[in-house]
Amino acid sequence: MDIEEKIKALREELHQHNHNYYVLDAPVISDYEFDQKLKQLQELEQQHPEFFDANSPTLRVGGTVTKNFETVVHEFRMHSLDNSYSEADLLDWENRIKKLVDGQVNYTCELKYDGASMSLTYVDGVLQKAVTRGDGFQGDNVTNNVKTIRSVPLYLKGKYPQKIHIRGEIILPIAGFMKMNEERVEIGEEPFANPRNTASGSLKLQDSAEVSKRPLDFLMYNLVGERLSINTQMEALEKAREWGFKVPKACKLVQNMEEVLHFIHYWDTERHHLPYETDGVVIKVNNLQQQEELGYTAKSPRWAIAYKFKSEQVATVLHQITYQVGRTGAITPVANLEPVPLAGTIVKRASLHNADQIEKLDIREGDTVFVEKGGEIIPKIIAVDFSKRKSTSVPTTYIAHCPECHTKLIRKEGEAQHYCPNFYGCPPQITGRIQHFISRKAMDIEGLGGETVELLYRDGLVQNYADLYSLKMEQLLPLERMAQKSAENLIKGVEKSKEIPFERVLFALGIRFVGETVAKKLARHYKSMEALKNATAMELIMVDEIGEKIAESVLEFFSKEDNIEILNRLKAYGVQLQISEEELEGQTNRLQGNTFVISGVFEKVSRDDLKKLIEDNGGKVSGSISAKTSYVVAGDSMGPSKKSKAVSLGIPIILEDDFLKMIS
Repeated sequence: MDIEEKIKALREELHQHNHNYYVLDAPVISDYEFDQKLKQLQELEQQHPEFFDANSPTLRVGGTVTKNFETVVHEFRMHSLDNSYSEADLLDWENRIKKLVDGQVNYTCELKYDGASMSLTYVDGVLQKAVTRGDGFQGDNVTNNVKTIRSVPLYLKGKYPQKIHIRGEIILPIAGFMKMNEERVEIGEEPFANPRNTASGSLKLQDSAEVSKRPLDFLMYNLVGERLSINTQMEALEKAREWGFKVPKACKLVQNMEEVLHFIHYWDTERHHLPYETDGVVIKVNNLQQQEELGYTAKSPRWAIAYKFKSEQVATVLHQITYQVGRTGAITPVANLEPVPLAGTIVKRASLHNADQIEKLDIREGDTVFVEKGGEIIPKIIAVDFSKRKSTSVPTTYIAHCPECHTKLIRKEGEAQHYCPNFYGCPPQITGRIQHFISRKAMDIEGLGGETVELLYRDGLVQNYADLYSLKMEQLLPLERMAQKSAENLIKGVEKSKEIPFERVLFALGIRFVGETVAKKLARHYKSMEALKNATAMELIMVDEIGEKIAESVLEFFSKEDNIEILNRLKAYGVQLQISEEELEGQTNRLQGNTFVISGVFEKVSRDDLKKLIEDNGGKVSGSISAKTSYVVAGDSMGPSKKSKAVSLGIPIILEDDFLKMIS
């Protein structure tokens, strides 16, 4: 055996031993024997650098330093899941599903592990990149750090697709977390707060050698790709096991909601015996074709839902109620609490939501309150311990004036929150709008964060987001903590934002009720800010999914002279206030006024491409057939009940080729 073959054989053997130990939990050699083989391979690789392999087992110990993590766009979006907290929520979800798909629906139940979501991309069976979830559209490339996790295969086993995206959770087992904290306390360092945050933070360490010292684990839960020849979620999990991934054994195929609830009740107790932290159960429609039929909302898949186990509750004292002002002027009351540990973190504050909530629970300063962290980032108060209330206690009087600018608050009929109407003069509203404008999903201005916005405002350099485009180096350099490089990055980031497409600019403006999805609908319909500005209330309501509330908000925004002046300035600076020529290419109004339902599997284009073609040509895609449906585009295995409903309503059923002719 020559040297190259010997190196390759050692690598394959060590990969298998890693798999046996970290995935199967069934080692066949001792740690000492493994270390000796690894040492032998290291020596051979040092002597023969011409046979370098980026995925060698010797590189599992890390050593690569990454100063800046590259941002990578996900080829397939990483959606978040809708949460449910009761059996009634699950039954409602099941009823919605059964209205949208044909035939028997069965489900997979998988435990929801509490860690950091990760997408691994394999090309020709080799790990190409590992990207964090980020905002679902793009994340950070942490490949060098993830390669140090022994349960992540560097190569796939058996027969695998040419390209595949594996989704899973990076977690830190409880035993490993406890050991890490014991070691930190011994050397006089602060212990880590909880396994979830420690796992997530580990992925962003600059030195991969430090990551390799942490006992991180990877648990696979989904796979994504095109034309994978896999028909069900359970089949996908089994395939992943064959390829070398650690797939939790707790996952189970069930036939109905009764069995789903049995699984939930069992694990609500048994989860306390698991080696990992878990906070719920994920229920998915098992059939992948049914998943495609169900599709997605703006944020989540319709075919999956997370059931969250009952949250941990603690009692603590509410010292003071303060009030925050949001970018829209909405006032949020906040409870400032005696610090108390809850679900792995120290809680000092909790949201009180609005005046009605305070009145309903009769919450007062000085009360002992029960706090819960029910799947929310900010904990909430759920009840008051009246037995501990002092006799001197007085009811809470909600503030009448803005805590920042002292303007008298207003509360519109039918709305829960109070508002500060001082749109252009209230500091948190001004800085909040600018912070929204520069955010990742909006203008994505690099080199500019929330603290810098506050600094620019305090120094009188910005009063609105248009002012960002007139900033000069000589204005920035005298600012506190603003070095030459930071100032250059800020100016470059602002300049680059002029390339951001119109639909994101529209979202960035912060018009009330105009989120990402609504901004996209309006941008595609009107194609320019000028056309949108001149639209009437009736015209706006006629746009798909635009209701009276949104229409009123849009009209109110364009009715203000200050906003028009800001838009004129943005236009003069070169910000995209209309759809570009490139975006307009391939877009027509051929399908305007037509609503399409897609059903089945297609050969020439994917379902997502089909939806995009409909929308690009002015049509609307719906998930269910009704009297308003214009056409059903049918592929192979079209659902029989959809076909029956289309026929009964007299709706034309067209094939893939018929549709492509319509738009050609």
